[in-house]
Amino acid sequence: DVFEQPQHVGHKKIEFHISTEIPAVLQINSEKEEKNDLYATTEEINNTGFGRIFPAPSSHDKMETEEEDDEIPSEFISRKDLEKNRLSREEMEKYSVFKNYEPGDPNCRIYVKNLAKQVQEKDLKFIFGRYVDFQSEVERNMFDIRLMKEGRMKGQAFIGLPNEKAAAKALKEANGYVLFEKPMVVQFARSARPKQDANEGKRKK
Repeated sequence: DVFEQPQHVGHKKIEFHISTEIPAVLQINSEKEEKNDLYATTEEINNTGFGRIFPAPSSHDKMETEEEDDEIPSEFISRKDLEKNRLSREEMEKYSVFKNYEPGDPNCRIYVKNLAKQVQEKDLKFIFGRYVDFQSEVERNMFDIRLMKEGRMKGQAFIGLPNEKAAAKALKEANGYVLFEKPMVVQFARSARPKQDANEGKRKK
């Protein structure tokens, strides 16, 4: 035991399964072991030089992102990138565009404003396309982007998503996302109502 320790520190568990294999095979097997039994071997990884080959933290991160982005095609933004470039709640408070922010009544259409002038439809598709299952013809047909480039509505967009759940997820994850150095303000789109109703609604509040 003492003789073997310098060569195989911390690999007793793995050694038990394959005692006479060559080092290359031992390495492959031990990687399989870690994937199958991550928690049991984390301690071993941390205590030995083997961690440099297959660091424990990255395998945790990998598992988490795989869970979330498993079915999101790579042509769309990943959740990690969305979170990385999104303003925190405290940062949002510093921007006047978020001052009276109200998400609105849930529905399957979302309204995006404060868009930079260089934003194109493909940029919005890259972000909001992750909430659409493009293998489903129904969802594909319901996905609709209307980006306003002219007049008073410039810098705003309406995006139709397959259902309310997808729209709610998109609102939660993309609101405050900084695109071309401007944070997007994402709300549920309001259905067009007569002005009289809108005024009555305000009075009630």
